[in-house]
Amino acid sequence: MAEFKKTNAKVYAKTTTIQSPDTIYWKKLGVPTLVKEFGAIDYIDFSPVEPYLFAVTASVRVQIYNPVTKLVVKNITKFQEGAHGGSFRKDGNLLVAGDDLGKIRLFDVSSKSILRFFDGHRAPVHRTFFNADGHHISSFSDDKTARYWDIATEKHLSTFAEHSDYIRAGCTSPVSPNIIVSGGYDCKINMYDTRTKEKVLSLDNGCPVESLIFLPSGGIFISAGGTSVNVYDALAGGRKIAQLSQHHKTVTCLQLASDGKRLISGSLDRHVKIYDIATYQVVHTIVNTNAVLSLGVSKNDDTLVTGMVDGLIAIHRRDGDDREKEESDKSMSRRSKGRLRYENIFESSDAKITEFRHDKIEQFDRMLKKYEYNKALDSVMIPIVMGQHPEKTVALIKELIRRKGLHRALAERTHSFLVRFIGFVVRYIGDYRFTPTLVDAANILLDVYEDEFSKFAGTEVGKMFLNLSRRLKREEQIINDFQEVQGLLEMISAAADVRQHSNDEDDKENVLLKEFEASSSAQKQAVINVD
Repeated sequence: MAEFKKTNAKVYAKTTTIQSPDTIYWKKLGVPTLVKEFGAIDYIDFSPVEPYLFAVTASVRVQIYNPVTKLVVKNITKFQEGAHGGSFRKDGNLLVAGDDLGKIRLFDVSSKSILRFFDGHRAPVHRTFFNADGHHISSFSDDKTARYWDIATEKHLSTFAEHSDYIRAGCTSPVSPNIIVSGGYDCKINMYDTRTKEKVLSLDNGCPVESLIFLPSGGIFISAGGTSVNVYDALAGGRKIAQLSQHHKTVTCLQLASDGKRLISGSLDRHVKIYDIATYQVVHTIVNTNAVLSLGVSKNDDTLVTGMVDGLIAIHRRDGDDREKEESDKSMSRRSKGRLRYENIFESSDAKITEFRHDKIEQFDRMLKKYEYNKALDSVMIPIVMGQHPEKTVALIKELIRRKGLHRALAERTHSFLVRFIGFVVRYIGDYRFTPTLVDAANILLDVYEDEFSKFAGTEVGKMFLNLSRRLKREEQIINDFQEVQGLLEMISAAADVRQHSNDEDDKENVLLKEFEASSSAQKQAVINVD
């Protein structure tokens, strides 16, 4: 008896994506740890010094986390109303934050005690930052003003009231202690010099400004507004260098990574995009569980934290040190080589018995061996097979068509089976891998139930047949459109070939003409020489 030939359920290879070094680098951050806070995450900031603690501002508190243990090490709760914009000084010893009452508090990180209290704003203060010298603070408020404060005296030295709407974004220059940039909901970005106490630059961002950040050089700043990220050259009068439009919802936050060589943006579309500053191209994308309001990254890129609108923070932590892994891999390889050397000594005297294994036969193949076509079709029409392995379902349908057994397998079926079968055909008939087989299957199904369409009127099966009819018409229209496009492309290609051919002929004629002229001139010269 001939051996049974199994059904060839061809698995089509998926298109592979080339992973860039950036993708490999950022994927090492691994699966995030989710921590629930007490409200929407307003701001996240990392300490610039080891162990790179990060402060999460949410609700009426600022909580400081250890990135390794992912636990709270400091809890600052000295706020009567909502806290905003808790940020570290460059030495990591001080932290400043605003609140909904317009107050600004300066804290000692180690003791959590209030060192300074700044009062002057008349509306919530959403962003506060230390200036480059570490002795002054800049604040940005909903009272449409930006203020410049002296830490030693607790007095504000300058007030800038150039905006006509809330100021929700701001930043300070990393190289000059006197340069402040503010961004408001009036779509304006203003730059101030605290020495002259005047506005030195103003430009229209086109959308309400949600976040601002300087590059380490201090000559370029970046804004987030609407669905785009804009890059401006401050030294060239605010000229726009680039516009990055990679999000489809409002961009809420910006941060720098890899010593200022990478830009990170977070958006309400749940995506975090990482850009190469040199080319402004996206090098990696991280998808979160909810809309992103804030994000922070440690100085050594080992920890990335995103804060979401539902109060969750996602802590992405790089797993271990690559150098330690390489050293451990090398030591393991040395040990394994030693074991192999000793095992090879006894290998010649050992007899290896190969284990006999039976080839696994799919359930539908077992049914086909018994010519039970109905049961074979039932075995591949279950949700787990149709959803995860549609190629198996299509392979069996193709085999039944080849055996001329699909008519019998589809006859006298229940309404629930017909709904499943037609739904499968409608879902996958547009897939180029399955189209020929499923078109034949649809024709056979219509032949089997041609005389019973009147029974299906008003039922779920009847609705599915109507869906199938509409799907087939849509596929026919798509094919016709593609044929029209193909005809146009062929005409364009033919015209290009004719033009190229005519150009080649003209070139040949020019060459022959030049050769004729050259030969004529040579003959004339020869006649002159003879004379």
